[in-house]
Formats: sequence, structure tokens, C-alpha cells
Amino acid sequence: MADLIVKDLKLRLGDNEILKGVSVSVTPGQVVALLGPSGSGKTTLLRAVAGLEQPYAGTIGIGSNVFYDADRKIDLPAEKRGLGLVFQSYALWPHRTVFDNVGYGLKLRNKPAAEIKTRVEKTLAQIGLGHLAERFPHQLSGGQQQRVAIARALVYEPPVILLDEPLSNLDAKLREEARAWLRTLIVTLGLSAIHVTHDQVEAMAIADKIVLLNAGTIAQEGPPTALYNDPQSQFTAEFMGSNNRLDGTLVDANGAHATLEVFGERITGLNRTKAAPGSKVVGISRLERVHCSSNPGPNRLKMELKAPMYLGERWELVFTRENLTVRAYANAPLEPGEHYVEFPQDALWVF
Repeated sequence: MADLIVKDLKLRLGDNEILKGVSVSVTPGQVVALLGPSGSGKTTLLRAVAGLEQPYAGTIGIGSNVFYDADRKIDLPAEKRGLGLVFQSYALWPHRTVFDNVGYGLKLRNKPAAEIKTRVEKTLAQIGLGHLAERFPHQLSGGQQQRVAIARALVYEPPVILLDEPLSNLDAKLREEARAWLRTLIVTLGLSAIHVTHDQVEAMAIADKIVLLNAGTIAQEGPPTALYNDPQSQFTAEFMGSNNRLDGTLVDANGAHATLEVFGERITGLNRTKAAPGSKVVGISRLERVHCSSNPGPNRLKMELKAPMYLGERWELVFTRENLTVRAYANAPLEPGEHYVEFPQDALWVF
């Protein structure tokens, strides 16, 4: 199978530019997560690929099979694109069994009954629901209903499946279990998929590549590890992970490192700024990389512990100093009072 390629896609709703020249590719067997805040364009992009929204510029296609080309006036309807769709709402037929829900689309395409039976049974076996084929949706759990919706998309054996927040209707614990199941299914079957989510943990767990959108443009794309560990913009750094923010004044930016001043103390981190010395800059550091100490030292600020919070597997500690609040994780609570909070140089980005 060839790559799914979206090139320079532009789409507006009324006077609002939703997509501003977005390009995305999905290679065979790859899962791409579209991640971003509300209004960033991720769902609109997925719907444009599906044929449910009409762009005004760009191209969409798989190899020689062109779905959309603005210049050539090509715009295949959704049913002609052959892509599997899984929506946020499972939209199962309540009066049809699991088997009939999964096979209904094949029936509409006038596939022979024997072929429908074979393909539906194979797909239900792949997702672990073969024993529930004769049940109705109301007899299933939320997680099982979600699996049926995915099976309905897989039964066509599409080159790419499009997943629009398929886990968002599940409660937190079930969503974690479904995330693991979905990633296992994707790897086992070698699926190609575009997965829309607002949940960065879900995106990192399921996807091989993340496309982070911001206001209709791509802020950064790459493997989950790259976006998390090597953000190229302040937006990416703040969107990914749980973070602390240090507002300060740039003292020096030389090569790979930059130093800012906070409360008269110098804090050095990784250089991501083009600002001149004396400018206001921002330091971003992940909570899990912040350390606590009883002694002063490099890259440390004296702060007061205000609120230790027990999270089960760890503690979250909240420190304050004037208008600055810093959070850190620890294996055990600390005594109330003043402590030194350290921001490791290799885990602080200066923008």
C-alpha cells in the first residue's frame, strides 16, 4: 500500500480559516495522532480526509488514488474513498445484533452472504468479541460497544482507519484499558490510522507519530519522544506534559544553553530563544524532572512547601515564592517549610 498523503490542505468555515496549509503523511502500518487544543483543526482535518468536510485548496490521496485535488476539481464522496471511520459516538444500531452492526455496510454494498459471514466473524475474532456476535448494543459495556464500532470500520479491510476520539466516552479506568487494547490491536494487525485526540497521554501511547496542531497550522510533528523531550516551541513545550513555568530575564544565550534570572538567581537551561539579553523569557520544565533539596546549589531556588498531595503511586509537592508556584513529584512527603527546588539544566527549555 502507498502512503496516505495530505498536502497543503486549506479549509475555511465562513470567514474562519480552520486549516491553513496542513500537510500530513501516513505510511503503511503507521498510526498518526492529530493532537491539539479545542479549535486547533484536528477533527476538521480528519473529516476532510474522510470526505465529510470540503477544503478549498490542497490534495488528499493514497498513491494514484486521488481523493481530493482542488486544482483538478476532484472530490470523491466519503463512500468512494474506502476509508474506515470510527466516530466519537459509536452510533450502533440498537435493534441490530453485534454481527449485523458490523456487517451492515457490507450488506449495503451487496456483498454475498457467505462473504459477509466470513469477514464479520474474522473481524470479531480479531477484536475479541466473537462470542458476543448475537448480543445487542444495550447488552454490552461501553468498552465492548467501542470495540464493535472499531470492528465495523475494520471489516472493509480499509487501507487507513480514521479514529475521531474513539475512547473519549469511556470512564478514566476503562479508557486506560482500552488504550492498551487498541495499541495492541494496531500493532498486531499492522493497521494504518489517523487518530484524533485531545489527550496527550493517549496520543503518545497509541501513535507512532504525533502531529501537534495549533490554530490550523502544525506546531511540531514527529515521534512522541521527540515532542515530549525536544520541543521546538514554547507552545509544544507547554502543551506536552505537566510543566512548571519560570518567568525571568535573559542573562545570556550562547550556543546550546541560555541563562535567565529569577528572584536574583541564575537558572541555566537549553537554549530555544532568539531574544536579546535583558529580554523577558520563559523557562519550561517537566514536573517529573524537578528535584527538591535542603541545600542551596546550581539551578536551585529557595521556595516554601505549601501543599503536599498524595496521588497513590507518588506525592505531588506544591512550592510557592511570591507570585511563583512550582510543582514537583516525590516518593515521600517533605517537612513543611523552606526547601531548595532544582531545575536540572538538561530538562529546562528557555524560550
